[in-house]
Amino acid sequence: MPDVVDVDPYADTAATIPVYPWRQAPAGLATRRQLRDMGLRPGGHDPVAEIECRRGLRRAWLYRIDLAAPKIPMTLAKEASLDKAMAARQTCPKCRRRYHHCLPLRTLGTCLECHDGTPADRSSYVPPAAHQLAA
Repeated sequence: MPDVVDVDPYADTAATIPVYPWRQAPAGLATRRQLRDMGLRPGGHDPVAEIECRRGLRRAWLYRIDLAAPKIPMTLAKEASLDKAMAARQTCPKCRRRYHHCLPLRTLGTCLECHDGTPADRSSYVPPAAHQLAA
């Protein structure tokens, strides 16, 4: 009969993995950003340690480099779907301008110019396309 292990699903996982001070993590471990710069990703593996940054105010997960998988390359279909998602966040539903930044659609519902008349810099948006209907 296998041994029964008591596991608390609400336990703090940070207490079960080692925490290293800034710049003192052992070789072979890297953060997500460092993995990305190497062309890698965690690959579904859980973090094995944490690094403490800024006197304990911030922490970052550390992953094993030898278990990391290569990054999945961007395809045209992925790029198109990401552009469509960003267009939804950057396009004003009232004036149809696509801005170069995300709009406060949850709070205001429109761009600032449509909401309260604050003029927008012309370099901050792309005007809506004019319809080219056949005559």
